[in-house]
Amino acid sequence: MIQDLAPLHFDNTYYYDARPRTGDRIIALRDGKILIRGELTGIELPRFENLTDTDLSQPDALTDTDLSPFRSPVHAFTYLFAIGDERFFLCRDLDLAGYRYEKGTALRGAAPQHLVYAALAGMQLGRWYAAHRFCGACGHPMVQDGRERMLRCPSCGQMEYPKICPCVIVGVIHDGKILVSQYRGGFTDHYALIAGFAEVGETIEETVAREVYEETRLHVKNLCYYKSQPWPYSDSLLFGFFAELDGTERIIIQEDELSMAKWVRPEEIYEKPNHFSLTNEMLCRFRDEYPFQKS
Repeated sequence: MIQDLAPLHFDNTYYYDARPRTGDRIIALRDGKILIRGELTGIELPRFENLTDTDLSQPDALTDTDLSPFRSPVHAFTYLFAIGDERFFLCRDLDLAGYRYEKGTALRGAAPQHLVYAALAGMQLGRWYAAHRFCGACGHPMVQDGRERMLRCPSCGQMEYPKICPCVIVGVIHDGKILVSQYRGGFTDHYALIAGFAEVGETIEETVAREVYEETRLHVKNLCYYKSQPWPYSDSLLFGFFAELDGTERIIIQEDELSMAKWVRPEEIYEKPNHFSLTNEMLCRFRDEYPFQKS
């Protein structure tokens, strides 16, 4: 999947006072897009040494999220994370010759994988910083915490941490078939599995049962956890499960969510492994390995 970067390691240790230097990568954002160059078969993100004194003097490039207490242009970049030996910093509205702004959805299937994942994770953090410039309780400008990735209101003490939404993806299996769907307004060229966000007060297992029932009016049993995936597109942490049907197999779709849901056998699944999404991996595993071997 997209986050599987071995032998590289994604290190999200927070360094409040880190400053960009030669070799560091820049995640530059504007209007929900990211600054890149190259074809999608080989994208590049800017390095700090690519920026000239003129680039660093652009007023908009230094706004960051208006959270940095420093005034120097170098200090206007916010440290995000490291992948292997490369460090990544956030800035905004930077124009750079030879580079263009692209939507995150355009990076689906792009390469190299570690830069694509850095771009998507950086966009997720960038959205969070931008959405929390001011305190939601009193309206005072927020400041970065010195110890952890958290924004603090110096006036009322309100604290905001990065947004991570728990979400489930469920492969419901019955009589050698798996339940597939397509979402209304979503992709029509591949199958989806039942998915949805956890609600306040419920466990992840309860989310599985509720989402399956809401979208198809089916009941499930014998949940089997598969694996998780951070999903920057929706600020989510995905939890993948396989489950067995409990009761009738008659599907009644939630029409405002789904355009289609049906049972398919392994040979009817036309997905190809893309090493990108949890849904794709689960569908390919069902097709290629069902019935699963008991461990």
